[in-house]
Amino acid sequence: MSDILDQILRRKREEVADDRRRQSEAQLLALARSQDPARGFLKALQRSVDDGRAAVISEFKRRSPSKGWINQHADPKTVAAAYQSAGASCLSVLTDRDYFGGSIEDLQQARGACALPALRKDFTVDAYQIVQARAIGADAILLIAAALSRPELEEHQRTAVELGLDVLVEVHDRAELDQALEANAQLLGVNNRNLRTFQTDLNTTLELKAHVPADRLLVTESGIHRTEDVQLMRSHGVHAFLVGEALMRDGRPAERFAELF
Repeated sequence: MSDILDQILRRKREEVADDRRRQSEAQLLALARSQDPARGFLKALQRSVDDGRAAVISEFKRRSPSKGWINQHADPKTVAAAYQSAGASCLSVLTDRDYFGGSIEDLQQARGACALPALRKDFTVDAYQIVQARAIGADAILLIAAALSRPELEEHQRTAVELGLDVLVEVHDRAELDQALEANAQLLGVNNRNLRTFQTDLNTTLELKAHVPADRLLVTESGIHRTEDVQLMRSHGVHAFLVGEALMRDGRPAERFAELF
């Protein structure tokens, strides 16, 4: 099977080059600094966990490379408002266009329709995208360990923190987790889906949890489709979730949230 992640990253570098030609990083930085303070993504998750609730990052996701279209014509404003009313802690919005059908406008509309802190979910390969994330109003960004060297991971985290953004560092195996911990990541996402094959296994989170320090917040990502999946994670001390497809698939995000959580 071809390496899907490498395909996405090659295309992402082309996108960043195109964006730079349209808008300089200096222009973006001025926009980023004019934004209201970020809403506090990590704090919102930790507050839910401390209250004994599932801390849920509800995701606006139109499609994926493995599943195709999930909900092509979903309205970001309607879905985000539904997530907030259902009890989500945070919002995640896919902004990758070519592989996930997302856009910057999706994030801006979704965040504008609710009070939830919003994660820009994309494949970050350049500091330009981090400045861009704050400039469009994002409260947090995703950094994928499999897509970055350790120096890049550390540098991108510093850039994000300087801009007031929280960072969700995504890992899939022990080597990536060690890399994230060495880079002092505070918010760790374990992706149960292998981004190179797009196969999913919930045991990925359970196996890595034993190696996560108690002072870091662990989020389980991908493959959460049933109440039993949530119960399995919570019985093993995992109380933070990133869920998209299961909530978006049938156009009933609030009802599906209630059924799951």
